[in-house]
Amino acid sequence: MKKTLSIILLLFFAVFSNVQAQDSTQIVEASCGQCNFGMKGKAGCDLAVRIEGVSYFVDGAKIDKFGDAHAKDGFCNAIRKAKVSGKIKKNRFIASSFTLLPQENTD
Repeated sequence: MKKTLSIILLLFFAVFSNVQAQDSTQIVEASCGQCNFGMKGKAGCDLAVRIEGVSYFVDGAKIDKFGDAHAKDGFCNAIRKAKVSGKIKKNRFIASSFTLLPQENTD
């Protein structure tokens, strides 16, 4: 009985760890964490995403890669949509891909 239970637990943990390791692709809000998401802990302006109402600083993509952050449509003045892949680790979003989506027309 102990051997069967041990095998079941081992299989469960093997399957669970594989699920956690996979990156998920989703559409999220992206912006400056300090200017628009009210995040603390870092000086300056840093790229962040908001997933299900929770904001995370991003590792794997830099705010200046997407143009002037302080421009009218930059991350410090606008919240944009992005298609991202990655995972949350130690309260940070580790991006394996980050694609900024075109802005919607507000006319």
